[in-house]
Amino acid sequence: MTKRPRTSIDKAVVNVWHREVGQLSTRKFAHRMAASEDLVLRLDIYRKLEKHRGCVNAVSFNLYGDILVSGSDDRRVILWDWEMGRIRLLFHSGHDNNVFQAMIMPYTDDRSIVTCAADGQVLERGQVETSLLAKHDGRVHKLAIEPGSPHIFYSCGEDGVVQHFDLRTGTATELFTCHSLNNGRKNFMPNINLNAIAIDPRNPNFFAVAGLDEYARLYDVRKYNLDVSTGFGQPADCFCPSHLIGDVRVGITGLAFSDQSELVVSYKNELIYLFSKDMGLGPNGVQNSPVSVNGHDHSATSSPLKMGGGDEQVGPQVYKGHINCDTVKGVGFFGPRCEYVVSGSDCGRIFIWKKKGGELIRVMEGDEDVVNCIESHPYNSVLASSGIESDIKIWTPKAIERATLPTNIERVKPKTRGWRYHLTSPQDLMMQLLSLQRRTTSPDRNSEGSRELLELLLTFDANSDESDSGGDCSIDAEDC
Repeated sequence: MTKRPRTSIDKAVVNVWHREVGQLSTRKFAHRMAASEDLVLRLDIYRKLEKHRGCVNAVSFNLYGDILVSGSDDRRVILWDWEMGRIRLLFHSGHDNNVFQAMIMPYTDDRSIVTCAADGQVLERGQVETSLLAKHDGRVHKLAIEPGSPHIFYSCGEDGVVQHFDLRTGTATELFTCHSLNNGRKNFMPNINLNAIAIDPRNPNFFAVAGLDEYARLYDVRKYNLDVSTGFGQPADCFCPSHLIGDVRVGITGLAFSDQSELVVSYKNELIYLFSKDMGLGPNGVQNSPVSVNGHDHSATSSPLKMGGGDEQVGPQVYKGHINCDTVKGVGFFGPRCEYVVSGSDCGRIFIWKKKGGELIRVMEGDEDVVNCIESHPYNSVLASSGIESDIKIWTPKAIERATLPTNIERVKPKTRGWRYHLTSPQDLMMQLLSLQRRTTSPDRNSEGSRELLELLLTFDANSDESDSGGDCSIDAEDC
């Protein structure tokens, strides 16, 4: 007689019994339950937080998980008691343009908040005042706080500059400008516009940055010296799937470290990849022995990739199904030990994969247009998401029925929207023109580049008009 396969419910009952008889510690029991696939399949909207008047570009929990901070196109920052749906504090950020990141510094009694925005400024908000800490020459998409530190954080901007901040002195130190690795390619950009930065929680000396090329670069801050001749701008390591090396069509919109120092990277116009520390290409980004991706087609696999020639090294884990073409999307982990990978999508849905094996297990409707931000609660099975809509959605495992995957995942296409370009200054226009030139170097993309250029110029014209009137900047490509 064949055995019935054990379900997650069966495993939960066994875990409860093991805990009751002393064979499973309370800590391990809590971890196993929080990482249960059954909880992921029961995630549902617990509450919508509605107060912003524009796209919500930033959501972040505080250290203890009881406060959620958000930032928006309306340039306001809000601290939420997300469980009760109440506003703890609302204030104007002091920025002149869209807020892209807002984070609460740990161990500050939630009184120190750092923000960055499309105006290139990095600000700190204390109990009564806002301080300008530094300014980038271009938009600043992300900040990264050193784990456990109430004083230290980093910023990266579209000018390619990475800055280090110490709130005890109120000073910013420009560490380096991220340069192209080139590797013999023509038409390369000398500086890389940066979209994302993350710090390794197991070793905060290491941080990774990524932007408008194919490499995620790892740096060791211990190599920095006030003597600029030390060449700190050279990465300690670089990560990239071998088939994307030299591909000018791709860029990176988001990255994050797991608790095991794994690096997950979300590529624009491509897929999501998970790298372990031993998958680095070295400081110059050169692949010595190429990875064979399922023999021929990298998009046809979602399992770990083994090196050819008898080498047992494993290539990056692949996660597919979502769409990342238009906006700067984050990517992250979910679960007490980072058991799942989560991402938003241009189709307005949230995707959740098993980290090990890359199996897609959950797709949730998260936004009318695009989901850009997914933030995991530091302790509980709770997610916060935001996107083009002006609300924030809180997800908890409260559904009675387990969800199933929709049948039309591959057929859903994203809507083409003008918020692909949010341009309000000539500097913004120039940044996007340089990026467009880099992406359209191949002859087969000339027609696509022409349409993109037209959309870019018309959007800049519309945004400039609406900025003068104080309106929110958006325009549909169809209207062009």
